[in-house]
Amino acid sequence: MLRFACALVFAAVLLFLSGLHVYWAVGGQWGSEVTIPTVGGRRTLNPSPLATFVVAFLLFTAAAMILAEARISNPLLHLGSWCIVAVFLLRTIGNFNTFGFFKTVRDTPFASWDTRLYSPLCLALAGLAAIVALRRD
Repeated sequence: MLRFACALVFAAVLLFLSGLHVYWAVGGQWGSEVTIPTVGGRRTLNPSPLATFVVAFLLFTAAAMILAEARISNPLLHLGSWCIVAVFLLRTIGNFNTFGFFKTVRDTPFASWDTRLYSPLCLALAGLAAIVALRRD
């Protein structure tokens, strides 16, 4: 039961984030000013709509994989679940410069949001995915 509840919470968050990325890919602006790290007032990257759609697809796929892992015993799903855990843990750690708990650039709007929301959320998502991958109800 705990395993499936964790999978549902994980999937709900990722499906919301996937939808948000689709919104941005089609031109939406809400929240976009604090979604990309900046250095010296300049964005460190400018993702194209296609790249943003790809991220949306990957978030959707991760949600589906964790939900499937909670209900189906399959070695490929199990491996995929651990890969998802690793991706979110790596995002939590960051690049030691502009994002993650160990970033050095800390005086930007993105850095503030990253410290308070993005990195802790990624750590929580890694934990939820790990519970799904570890537990056998």
